[in-house]
Amino acid sequence: MATWFDESRLDDETAIGAADLRLRTLAESGARVRREVGAAAEAIEEAVSRSLSQARPRAVIAAGPDSRLLRAVLEPWCPVPFVAWPGPALPGWAGSLDLVVVLAPEGSDTGTASAVAEAVRRGCQVVVACPSASLVAEHAAGRWSTILPTATADQLATAVAMLTFLDRVSLGPAADPEQVAAALDEVATACSPYRDLAVNPAKVLAIALADANPLVWGGSVLAARAARRVAESIRRASGRTALAGDAEHLLPVLEAARERDVFDDPFAGEGGELRPVLLVLDDGAEDPVVREQRGRLQAAATSRGVRVEKVTTEAPSEVARYASLLLTGTYASEYLRLGLTED
Repeated sequence: MATWFDESRLDDETAIGAADLRLRTLAESGARVRREVGAAAEAIEEAVSRSLSQARPRAVIAAGPDSRLLRAVLEPWCPVPFVAWPGPALPGWAGSLDLVVVLAPEGSDTGTASAVAEAVRRGCQVVVACPSASLVAEHAAGRWSTILPTATADQLATAVAMLTFLDRVSLGPAADPEQVAAALDEVATACSPYRDLAVNPAKVLAIALADANPLVWGGSVLAARAARRVAESIRRASGRTALAGDAEHLLPVLEAARERDVFDDPFAGEGGELRPVLLVLDDGAEDPVVREQRGRLQAAATSRGVRVEKVTTEAPSEVARYASLLLTGTYASEYLRLGLTED
């Protein structure tokens, strides 16, 4: 059975209707950020008040499997030692002088619950973003604990609520939740399923990915995190290889690509070999190392005749730019899923 990409489905109301739930979930990303931060506002105030009444923590520990997003945001910025600890425990040195923050959008992970219970037992200051009626919340009960109640199971929205707290206590960068929500709303408008293919960046990107194995790269720490998430969504949507990595990981793949033959018949054979395409997630970072790596990747792609696609954003903050790149790439993945058909 052959799989091919039918771009006409991207503007077909019947096909779009069949994918309505997934696309609607993406369109509501900004609303989920507002909902989570609004619902947690009182708890955030409580956590800020408690934190400001104490000395600055010796260190910040982000516990649980969702700690990697906090690491991408906080590692370059946090004024005290910061460590992400995704396992079901805590570092041996963690104690009452430290702040433990936990993202648990689902609230049901036993490993995360174990880490939270350990933090409470050691007397750490604990701030947990999770559903108020959940396994993790039960283990978070303690004198120095605050639960930021969540309801949407959205990792990004949960992270924005936590980052709002960390911003307020000067342990994280500016994370204005309205800026993040507005950036997500702008992407949802630009990439709406009812916006024509000719002016819809996510649909255009889906077409570019339709006959390729994507190599996804982001230069900054947050753009690289978005690249990994986008590659995951492409794999889920298409069942194809999609790689994300640092420049040194992607360069050998580009350099090994067969040079494009101008005499190749694109319609010959059954599907043919899928060539790589370099997808650059550009959040505007102009660090010299980022520029150098981007230049090397693009030069390698050009030398092998590999297409280069770029997703950009003009959102005003780091977290908003991350959210914008991630949502655009996720929309493209859903349109890729929508267009792929089997005969």
